[in-house]
Amino acid sequence: MNDRTALVTGANKGIGKHIARLLAAEGLTVYVGSRDPGRGQRAVEEIGAGARLLVLDVTDPDGIAQAAAQVERLDVLVNNAGISPSLAPPADTLVEEYRRTYETNVFGVVAVTNAFLPALRRSPHPRIVNISSGTASLTWSTNPNPQFPPGSGNGAAYRSSKAALNALTVFYAQTLAEDGFKVNALAPGLRATDLNPRAAAADGDPAEAAHGALRLALLRDDGPTGGFFSWDGTPVPW
Repeated sequence: MNDRTALVTGANKGIGKHIARLLAAEGLTVYVGSRDPGRGQRAVEEIGAGARLLVLDVTDPDGIAQAAAQVERLDVLVNNAGISPSLAPPADTLVEEYRRTYETNVFGVVAVTNAFLPALRRSPHPRIVNISSGTASLTWSTNPNPQFPPGSGNGAAYRSSKAALNALTVFYAQTLAEDGFKVNALAPGLRATDLNPRAAAADGDPAEAAHGALRLALLRDDGPTGGFFSWDGTPVPW
């Protein structure tokens, strides 16, 4: 163990749990963010040494404040919690579906990041990793790319929310650079998770994506900030 600490939101399953496991294996104390205490505790027990449960619903302002009050210092924040309730194109997506998606994928990231900034500022090497999506890249959405067929407007709520997250990644990186922060976004690729039916039917290994997040979480001081990277470390165009 070392004295570094990390928080991974939505870490009771999927990519988030794998990220938490990898960080714990590196010797960090890892707060497993989970809105469901039971599932979170099971994840903590599965991860083992270094894992700590932190009950955290990224859409609950009071709960976020209570969670932040429990963490004195934080070295790594991984904003992993995300939802994809609709795979429909924009004209077939209800406004409420956009609101629900943005509440978690955008507003939740802002709320958590801002609440934990005081703890992050106490770290000599603060790192923030935002789990985005290659489908949020406007360049990839309109041109050939290594992750998905371009030219479809399906999944509009999810993809636009992650595009907004990418913009916030840049803005946080710019405004926190003088304080030594490294803030980057990750495109994990299509992984076998319960994010949506498309992901559930995929064969991509979530653990492979988690290694990309680990790389950004443990960046050296001369590493990049304000970047968007694929799970394998290659840059993704905005």
